[in-house]
Amino acid sequence: MKLLLSRLIRLLKKFRLFIVAFIAVILIVFTYFVVDAYRIDLSKLDDPVGAATVIYDVHGDPVSELSSARFTHVSLSEIPEDLIHAIISVEDQRYFSHNGVDVRGIVRSAWRNLRAGTVVEGGSTITQQLAKNLFLTSDRTFGRKFREVITAVRIEREFSKDEILELYLNHIYFGEGTWGIQNASNVYFGKEVQEISLEEAALLAALPKAPSHYSPFQNEGMAIDRRNLVLFLLMEQGFIDEKIYEETTESDIVLRDWEIEEDSLRGKYPGYVDFIIDEAINVHGLTEERIWAGDVHIYTEIDTTVQDAIQSTFENEELFPESTGDGVLQGASVVLDPYTGGVRGLIGYRQEHVYRGFNRATQLKRQPGSAIKPLSVFAPALERGYTASSLLVDERLDFDGYSPRNYDHQYRGEVTLHDAMIHSINVPAVWLLNELGVDAGIDFLQRAQIPLHENDRQLSLALGGMTEGISPLQLTQAFSMFPNLGVMNEAYGINEIITESGEVLGERDIQEIQVMESEDAYAMTKLLESVVQEGTGRNALLDRPIAGKTGTTQLPATDAFEGKSGTSDAWFVGYTPELVAAVWVGYDRITPDAVMESTGGNHPARIFQTIMSQALVGVPVSSFMEPERSQGNNNKNDKKKDDKEKDKGKEKDKGKNKDKERGQQTPPGHDRDRDNPPGQGRGQDNPGQGRGQGR
Repeated sequence: MKLLLSRLIRLLKKFRLFIVAFIAVILIVFTYFVVDAYRIDLSKLDDPVGAATVIYDVHGDPVSELSSARFTHVSLSEIPEDLIHAIISVEDQRYFSHNGVDVRGIVRSAWRNLRAGTVVEGGSTITQQLAKNLFLTSDRTFGRKFREVITAVRIEREFSKDEILELYLNHIYFGEGTWGIQNASNVYFGKEVQEISLEEAALLAALPKAPSHYSPFQNEGMAIDRRNLVLFLLMEQGFIDEKIYEETTESDIVLRDWEIEEDSLRGKYPGYVDFIIDEAINVHGLTEERIWAGDVHIYTEIDTTVQDAIQSTFENEELFPESTGDGVLQGASVVLDPYTGGVRGLIGYRQEHVYRGFNRATQLKRQPGSAIKPLSVFAPALERGYTASSLLVDERLDFDGYSPRNYDHQYRGEVTLHDAMIHSINVPAVWLLNELGVDAGIDFLQRAQIPLHENDRQLSLALGGMTEGISPLQLTQAFSMFPNLGVMNEAYGINEIITESGEVLGERDIQEIQVMESEDAYAMTKLLESVVQEGTGRNALLDRPIAGKTGTTQLPATDAFEGKSGTSDAWFVGYTPELVAAVWVGYDRITPDAVMESTGGNHPARIFQTIMSQALVGVPVSSFMEPERSQGNNNKNDKKKDDKEKDKGKEKDKGKNKDKERGQQTPPGHDRDRDNPPGQGRGQDNPGQGRGQGR
């Protein structure tokens, strides 16, 4: 034993400098965090909610606000005991026993999380939550947690338990843009907090953990489950008996049936604001609570002229197919700047808006039909030397059991690539993908950041046959490479997020991808111009250069739809030299009673035309950018059909990771002059002719 002790002493002496240095570093770090935590001004506890979170447009002008301007402080004596008991039961059962930090609760939570193999329970007290919500960010770092603990202890020293609980109930976020228990009671139930029932108190207590997740306006089933858990905890802790528990858990949730008046900027552009909130959370790491807490400035890419054009177009019922059955025919649209990736406007719903509800512009996954052909077939073909005049086979063919059909049931023997594109003929597209090899289509789609399923490696991909589908935003982003000469910018809405004091909470990380060579991208634009001028996209014509592609998907091939005519999804995606946009129309749930009579060349093309004609009022007419011509490329498009045979099956990637510079032209539309309006867009009265997949 003495020998072991002697060795230990010698070891400590040998490393004493290292040990001293390590302890010194720990003390310095500890001191830094303590000093930093004490810089927090607790006087903010006397100020209910800060200034609004302001959202700015692409020009730097404020266009919308997120605020709790209707904050109403209510004293603890006015809050029902049922609600106080419910909050303590679900958030901090040892609230009256600890000094701001519940060590026993932390150990218990850590043990339960360890047993579950994941985080199932947090150890934060009510005081810690108050400190975090008012003074700190929600980043999961040791430094933030340490400041939270120190701040909670400081709060406990300066305020009584009742005062802290009152502050918490008046400052906590309850979802739906609502802070404070009085506001929450009015927003959810349309009554003062003093008037709420036991089951309503339990529901309000259920919200702070995850307000959006448990919001009864959005997830009634989850809200009921969470409310009933709170009621169970009340019973378990002796605040209610079993009979009351059983009665209240059987009750329905009854919400207010009236609308809240909005402030001048509050509630403006709700669809785009939802998109911005999601991006702030998912890309920049903010929480919804932090966004709504205020004192934040979010600079975005929204162009109100574009957004107004989208919203007014979607309010025009005459532009949409007539709804059948009980379902609402839905729609979505995205408009972005192809030279930056900035989303200038979007909408993901028709008729009623639901706060942070399902956003069809960004979250929808549907088969794109022939709208995918330029990406899955024709762009890879251009890269491999095919031209508009290349001949493609158009016959009844069978590819190992897969037999594509043309929409008009006519087969021409041979057609040019140009005609196959503009008339959206199916068989030539499938034949061409087979000649190129499916991997060629897969490769290009992956470069264009189109999400694919492992089962998508098949020839039906030529016609948009995808396992999971694509969103309007993803399709718009992919098409943005064509007017930008092969360069695709990742779509985004937020340029910068800063606090009132100037702290940067998030900023855009530029993601630019050279997907294809400029000559090939320009050749695609010329083909897609022909689609609008003389093909299936004629209803999208404007009095300025425009290119685009239609897409339509058939009804499911099941017995339930036998004998039914109509389509499942209708798309149009296109662009001018200034903007690129996609439009989708369809039902959320396709049933025999909810069938759409439309094609991509009909209603979606008309919607696209209306949006663009309004969005580009005052923008001078310009031409598509052309690539710089260089020696060595002059003969590229003279390649003959026979040359493709030696390229068949090869894994070429001519557009990926190229350092070749684009032409130095200024992207059109960036220096907009809305005081010089061009002629208005002119629509065509002839309806779209195409039906079925392939139009």
